[in-house]
Amino acid sequence: MTTPRPETLAKLTPVLTKRWLSPDAWRIGTYEQLDGYAALRKALKAHPDDLIQLIKDSGLRGRGGAGFPTGLKWGFIPQGDGKPHYLVVNADEGEPGTCKDLPLMTHDPHALVEGVIIASYAIRAARAYIYIRGEAVHAARRLRNAVQEAYDKGYLGRNILRSGYDLELVVHSGAGAYICGEETALLDSLEGFRGQPRLRPPFPATHGLYASPTVVNNVGTIASVPPIVLGGADWWKSMGTEKSSGPMIYSLSGRVVNPGQYECSMGVTLRELLELAGGMQPGHNLRFWTPGGSSTPLLAAEHLDVPLDFEGVAAAGSILGTTATQIFSDQDCPVYATYRWLEFYHHESCGKCTPCREGNYWMVRVYRRILAGQGTHEDLDTLLDTCDNILGRSFCGLGDGATSSVTSSLQYFKQDYLDYIEGRTAPKLSEKTLVGAH
Repeated sequence: MTTPRPETLAKLTPVLTKRWLSPDAWRIGTYEQLDGYAALRKALKAHPDDLIQLIKDSGLRGRGGAGFPTGLKWGFIPQGDGKPHYLVVNADEGEPGTCKDLPLMTHDPHALVEGVIIASYAIRAARAYIYIRGEAVHAARRLRNAVQEAYDKGYLGRNILRSGYDLELVVHSGAGAYICGEETALLDSLEGFRGQPRLRPPFPATHGLYASPTVVNNVGTIASVPPIVLGGADWWKSMGTEKSSGPMIYSLSGRVVNPGQYECSMGVTLRELLELAGGMQPGHNLRFWTPGGSSTPLLAAEHLDVPLDFEGVAAAGSILGTTATQIFSDQDCPVYATYRWLEFYHHESCGKCTPCREGNYWMVRVYRRILAGQGTHEDLDTLLDTCDNILGRSFCGLGDGATSSVTSSLQYFKQDYLDYIEGRTAPKLSEKTLVGAH
């Protein structure tokens, strides 16, 4: 186990995680003792447009994967249109390896609730929804309890803190479909329909929930709003990099000594994160890793010093995504890992569009053939050709994300595929998995 250097420890910047280890951190009493709802009091004295400008000035970007500028998204909402406005929080965290929103809602749910109230006030929404994954029973209970505590204290409901502002907040549990993490599929599910993505345009900013102007933001994005209101835009920008400001929660899992959540200034490297996590497990050497969950292209050991911000990871050929940093060693197989991820995307495809529905179905079968020792060299061309027909042609980002590990693993680890095909590596799957795979 390695001991982090002082300069590496300095990268830890607890902002969203600073209350997690406090006794009863999820209760409103503890939250209020630790700056809770102070940002709301400050925000309600400001003009909504000034709050939107503050978020723009801070450079806050979406923490859900795409990294879209949050203030810009809020500014898209048309004002004076006579329609109801909605804020919807995407808490449907379900991608393999992604696990930063659930602990936030479990340990510090009031941070999200306060962020929802401030964001709703800024976009002039009188109703907000938190759409949480159905399997996240414990987090949903904590969240509902926090919402009730906020109502009891006058932070929600009518005439909040005598400001004249009214807001109703609903916590809605979904049925556990990964596709509902896509914002328009989430909106369809929230309206009571089957969770499937919508054709865009029109965009949610003008035609979102119930065909009204809607902002959809991730849990981490909204929970970042109260600290920005309290600390200011310059304070927030003092952390991170020029174009990727603030701290980020990096979720380390896999072959590390101490897996978990590490909140660091954006731009930290995997080398530094591994230092903080105690290094690789004994007997394991880094071979490949995901910078942002299973839907982001794999990176290799050579990318240890890539800055983990939106620009740095993109320059390396991947995506920062949800900062779900899954660590794999020389004892792990990139072909088998890609197969398991692909099974997930095949299972979770909503089936609305042909490229994703059919492409993932057939790629799973090609992988089974390769891993059973019956693959051919032509199978590799088939995989790349299928990815080319899915990427940019599927209805939403699920199809694009499914191709990421396939193309990147073939880019960096083609020899592993050839070893299965040419018989140098023993089959990992039995022939019975090939039933219906040809």
